[in-house]
Amino acid sequence: MADFGRGIKAGVITVIAYMVIAAILGAIYYNSLSGPFSVPDFVVDLISGAGLMLFTWRSFTDLSGVIELLQYYVVSGILFGAVFAAMYNFLPGTTSIKKGMVLSAFLWILGALWLIYVNLGWPTGTEDISISKVTCVTVRLSTVIQALAGIISALVFGALTGFLWDRFRGKKLTEARKGSPVLLLSLILGWIMWLAWAVMFVAGVVTNRGIPPIGPDFLWFDLLNMLVVFLGLPGWVLAAIAWRKTKRGESGLKWGVAGGVLMALTGLMLLPGALAITGGVFSGRKPASESSVAAIGQ
Repeated sequence: MADFGRGIKAGVITVIAYMVIAAILGAIYYNSLSGPFSVPDFVVDLISGAGLMLFTWRSFTDLSGVIELLQYYVVSGILFGAVFAAMYNFLPGTTSIKKGMVLSAFLWILGALWLIYVNLGWPTGTEDISISKVTCVTVRLSTVIQALAGIISALVFGALTGFLWDRFRGKKLTEARKGSPVLLLSLILGWIMWLAWAVMFVAGVVTNRGIPPIGPDFLWFDLLNMLVVFLGLPGWVLAAIAWRKTKRGESGLKWGVAGGVLMALTGLMLLPGALAITGGVFSGRKPASESSVAAIGQ
């Protein structure tokens, strides 16, 4: 299995550092609104692209603001740390810092694909940089700045998580079959996401006394919601079968890939789908014959 506790601790401490940075930048930004100097637009774009939700320490007096911060930062840190722990042995790189950067880059790309898939036509706009001659799409300069800032921020986040990972002592764990921790994490995330959408779907059925109608303004997103409910669950079941096979020391390659593809096709379950595919591929390797440490302490 994977040393999830070690990864989660590293991820949470990383987001605490980000919260401190966001508070400092937030104080500078909000002071500039009432002061003689203003923050340039491109700086705001950089901050936005880096994923930093600006706030001041007074925000902690607002319960809704605290909940929003916990959702945005802490949950992200827990998720990243858990994924890092599950995939640590499979990530390329000779050091934990490099492994963290590889994972953060992978998740950033996955997030960009998710954004494009869920919001058809993104990114589009009418501003400075036009590449319509090549791709028939006009991209805003602010979008490019935010994308670059997002990549840099993701790499820094991964590097810091990897650095903190080395600071904690690893547990001795026995790996029954490679890929099992990744499949397990896919199942946990997939179940949480499917259950959340299923509850909303059932609530809509009760309210409308039938399957909720697909609205013309949100046609694609409504279709994705339906796919999560009716396609995400079979994908999750297939991934669960793959995980049970890995627990018995067998390969879950076919089941994991099939389940992951079904979950990924829903768009909204792209992350658990990608993890199921990854875990299924890794489970095709021969099981380890001896105990090993979940990560190499530096």
